[in-house]
Amino acid sequence: MEDFVYLDHAATSWPKPPEVAAAMMNALQSGANAGRGNYSLAMGSGRVLVRARSLLAELFGVSNAQDIAFTQNTTMALNMAIRGTLKAGDHVISTMTEHNSVRRPLEYLRKSLGINVDYLKVDRAGQLDLYELGKTFRPNTKMVICNHSSNLLGSILPIGEIGDLAKAKGAIFLVDAAQSAGSLDIDVKKMNIDLLAFPGHKGLLGPQGTGGLYISPELDLEPLMHGGTGSQSENSEQPSIRPDRYEAGTQNAVGIAGLLAGVQKVKSIGTNVIHEREWKLTQLLMEGLSHIPNIKLLGPTLGAPRTGIVSFVVDGEESANIAHRLDREYKIAVRAGMHCTPLAHKAVDTLESGAVRASVGVDTTEHNISRMLAAMDELYG
Repeated sequence: MEDFVYLDHAATSWPKPPEVAAAMMNALQSGANAGRGNYSLAMGSGRVLVRARSLLAELFGVSNAQDIAFTQNTTMALNMAIRGTLKAGDHVISTMTEHNSVRRPLEYLRKSLGINVDYLKVDRAGQLDLYELGKTFRPNTKMVICNHSSNLLGSILPIGEIGDLAKAKGAIFLVDAAQSAGSLDIDVKKMNIDLLAFPGHKGLLGPQGTGGLYISPELDLEPLMHGGTGSQSENSEQPSIRPDRYEAGTQNAVGIAGLLAGVQKVKSIGTNVIHEREWKLTQLLMEGLSHIPNIKLLGPTLGAPRTGIVSFVVDGEESANIAHRLDREYKIAVRAGMHCTPLAHKAVDTLESGAVRASVGVDTTEHNISRMLAAMDELYG
């Protein structure tokens, strides 16, 4: 795979750092169930979870690491936040750039509970109007939900300003950090974030099957799952203590060991350094693609802030066919289609065509970008 160009980091980072694989192998060979015994092997697994939780708390400005619950992925974290908070008659404000991991739970609760939802329009650069946001609040607005960065457009929303507005209106603020955790600075206190859903396997460089949810100490979500936690076992109800209340069942200790190693790697480099690297690569890619006829770039314009995502369409060409040819003829991996965000496609008029998405990561090189541009020029130039 040495000559393979991987440009699908928005889906998952690859290849994982060697430290991640080593940590997972060590956990697999030497660990037992965390929190399920007081013998050395179980205690060792427990210490890995404590260290991972603590490091994530440092990364996100969380005062108490116990307020972070581990999940299988961002989707599970978002479901925990949404379904654990909203009740019949509640009003929710979200945006057109949300992933289906937000939209589908909301639509399910709209039908099953009768919640009300407004999806704010965004412009072609993926930005919303804060004035319009302010006008959308109602007396029964319970929650504001938005992504930090769009998985289609790469646009970055002003989370701090949105958080200030949500707090002033008395609404809970839920942020989907699927495309920003590990590459953009996040401080839950400064940004007034009440709930932060994040993946372990993307910008944090950990393995699939890992993620988490920060839960403000002022909130008490209804647990998504009930079951064994290794604590308060004499009670028939779910424990009240954190994080046990939200972590029923055997933990993915092997995956979390890998996540710990991934977060350590991120912190050793620095999120600002990672973001700057990725932004420069997106600018290089955008500039090259802009010179190829019939290509339309999506999201923020050249020179504007964005995460490591560049999506585009080619007039008269199906996005799936472009991705297929890049893979089979040039050994370049990109994502094509709807990207689980149909409202974002509607906002930029690509609902019928879909789009090709190239996304860079911490180890992407200028040579990788040159390979992508050469391939696109040969195919469509």
